Amino acid sequence: MNPLTKNMWRDINKSKGRFIAIILIIMLGVLIFVGVKAAGPSLNDSLNKTVADKNLSDIQVLSTTGFNETDLNLAREVPGAQVEATKFKYVTGGKDKVAVALYGYDKTAQQNKLIMRSGHLPRSNHEIVLDKKAKTKYGYKLGQQFKFTKNAGLRSRSYKIVGFADSPQYIDNQSRGATNIADGQVRLFAYVPQEQLNLMVGTILNLHFNSLKDKNTFSKSYKDSVDQKLRLLKQKFKNRSYQRTIEVAGTYLTALNQQQQLIDQLKLTDPQRADQQQTQLNSAKTKLLNKTKTTYTWQTRDDLAGFSAYGESSDRIAAIANVFPVFFFLIAALITFTTITRMVEEARSEIGTFKALGYTKWEISKNYYYYAIAAGVIGAILGAIIGNETLPRIVLALYKQYIVLDWVVSLQWITILISLVFSLLATLGAAIIVIRKELVEGPAALMRPKTPKSAKKILLERIKPLWNHLSFNSKVSYRNLFRFKSRMFMTIIGIAGGTALILTGFGIQNSIGASGARQYSDVFNYQAVVKMTDNGDFAKVKNILQQDGQYRSSTAINSTTAKITAKKEKVNDVNIYTPKAISQFKNYVKLGSDLNQKRVVLTKKTAELLKVETGDKIQVTTADGKKVNLKVGAISENFIGHFLYLSPTVYQEKFGQSAPTNTLLLHLKGQTNNQRQNLANKLLNSGEVMGTSYTHDVMSTVSQMSSSLKPIILIFVLLSGVLSFVVLYNLTNINVSERIRELSTIKVLGFYNNEVTMYIVRENIILTIFGIIVGFGIGNLLTAYILNQAATEQVIFPLTISWFGYLVATLLMIIFTAIVMLVTHKKLQHIDMIGALKSNE
Repeated sequence: MNPLTKNMWRDINKSKGRFIAIILIIMLGVLIFVGVKAAGPSLNDSLNKTVADKNLSDIQVLSTTGFNETDLNLAREVPGAQVEATKFKYVTGGKDKVAVALYGYDKTAQQNKLIMRSGHLPRSNHEIVLDKKAKTKYGYKLGQQFKFTKNAGLRSRSYKIVGFADSPQYIDNQSRGATNIADGQVRLFAYVPQEQLNLMVGTILNLHFNSLKDKNTFSKSYKDSVDQKLRLLKQKFKNRSYQRTIEVAGTYLTALNQQQQLIDQLKLTDPQRADQQQTQLNSAKTKLLNKTKTTYTWQTRDDLAGFSAYGESSDRIAAIANVFPVFFFLIAALITFTTITRMVEEARSEIGTFKALGYTKWEISKNYYYYAIAAGVIGAILGAIIGNETLPRIVLALYKQYIVLDWVVSLQWITILISLVFSLLATLGAAIIVIRKELVEGPAALMRPKTPKSAKKILLERIKPLWNHLSFNSKVSYRNLFRFKSRMFMTIIGIAGGTALILTGFGIQNSIGASGARQYSDVFNYQAVVKMTDNGDFAKVKNILQQDGQYRSSTAINSTTAKITAKKEKVNDVNIYTPKAISQFKNYVKLGSDLNQKRVVLTKKTAELLKVETGDKIQVTTADGKKVNLKVGAISENFIGHFLYLSPTVYQEKFGQSAPTNTLLLHLKGQTNNQRQNLANKLLNSGEVMGTSYTHDVMSTVSQMSSSLKPIILIFVLLSGVLSFVVLYNLTNINVSERIRELSTIKVLGFYNNEVTMYIVRENIILTIFGIIVGFGIGNLLTAYILNQAATEQVIFPLTISWFGYLVATLLMIIFTAIVMLVTHKKLQHIDMIGALKSNE
């Protein structure tokens, strides 16, 4: 082994702490960079495996009159389609009479297979498999009876529970979708043998395509392919609705047509009476066709309960991964760069000696390059392996809101390669820059100690009244802070970065949770929405409400949905509210500006998507195809959904009629779940109401969105804390080693151990305080940027960071500073003063 190589190994052995510190900093940066970047794909891959293994339908079509063999054959004309019809309907049942999505079990079916958690599938006519939630939330057990209400329309009312299951159609453990029975929320799904449903044909048409099975279900490629298949399917069924209606009404139409012959005969004897009967007959035909009218509801996976939310959740993690870990890694790389730079500068005399002995620049520099490469590669490999293999699994293990069969964690090779390149830039890049700079000097200059920076007057010295009142030690500390500016900035960056990352972690969670809270406090001030039937009796509904002890007041509005276009941009499913009385409406919805008689108010997110401002024109297309042009009078704050508010005057002017009231907004006192459900049932049973929805349910969904990020945030906070500690410890060590002669001098002059420690620590305290303050600002900016990236088309996340986040970030930095202070104190007690003060010449 040549002298240069021996010297390198001696350097590593002599300064193991520094070598390990470089590895740790690089490892932490790569760990969180690779780990978080892998979390989003792992969530998607895990769900993709689940839906592929259980053959989740790509397209579902619901029909009000069901599907016969003709319909199935039409669907089979779509290339590659595997088609199955399933009996399905919403019913009420159980001890709490909740809404249940009831499916007919067919053992030959290949799509939407259940994931059995306990028990077995139905084997006889009086057995039922229930949603796992029936066991975990409602306390049902195997062997018990589950009873449906009379109006469920089943062959039996009571079934023996033989199994509990999850379904790929309901991946969100909390949400089961909405319906127009019970309280408007589906609480459970269930399967009984299909013969038990009194339905002649299946009511859901399931289509699955093997060609799409290997595609990422959340990818644009998959969605484009499904949209193409859906368009083709709709073309096949273009004229089928009318044909199916005639088929269903056929027997009755035949009877009515027979009456037609009698009317024709009557025309010869009593034309007037014949005309009356003809009118009655035509009316009867119209009523029959309307009653049996076939309508289709088209669904893709995005329309399933919780599916879009899952995709948005992984998108949010991906958005966080595009910013948070990169910032984390940049701090780690910056500190590593400083450490490597300091290491090379400390070796000036050795470099000068080897240069004097005749070694070439390459021979001298390559061992430092090897040192930097070794630290960078070891740190990067450890960080990549630990990050890729642990963080996604931790996230998946804690991500209990959704069901998955197996965890799928793939190596993110591109991310790993990027992290390796940046690790080498931070280590090898620093070594190259500094070595080249040092080797320019001659051997004699290199073997002498580097000339210390001369002291200069600082700004504080010019403020005489303040400067004169400072102690000697304080003056020295302030001078040293500005004397070593690079070290000062590095320490501030390290502390500020750690503080910002911790604050950002809390900020992301607080802000996502705040979207629901702000929507239902700053914007909406009602607790429930009651949707009336077409001819609903408001007086009857008001009477039911007034008998409820939790009811306070209500206001009537017209509520509908429409598509809005402007400047070649489009937003679907915009809620349009037109109040009956503007004076009452402002007590239920806070728009931030008056909804006067000629005002149109559009919500902020909708305006952003349409790229419109106050004064711009928009085109509104209603569900029945009517188009009107409106001028935006104001833009209001809104956090969830899309809304357009019209005054009654504008509605009358643009639509040519007064706005028909079809919805009630309710003010209610605090309700329990049972009280909400009972009120919704009473309103539904009145026959005047289509359904009732509660703001409590929406807020619960948003709260779940926030909770789902808790594992990610916890990991961020912990790793950010560790990085901050390592950075502070490393920079303090560099500070001490740089000033060892200075510290030895003041110790020789009679300074006590505590005074010597405070000589260094006082600077750390000042820099820590300043770094925390800067970190607060950076944390807010970083959180705001990530929230902007994570926002969906439906939701805006307002920047919100609770006092607890600031407190935790501050306390952690203070604790780390205190720990480093204690370690430094012990180290300074054992300084080799004689050795440090010896001349190098």
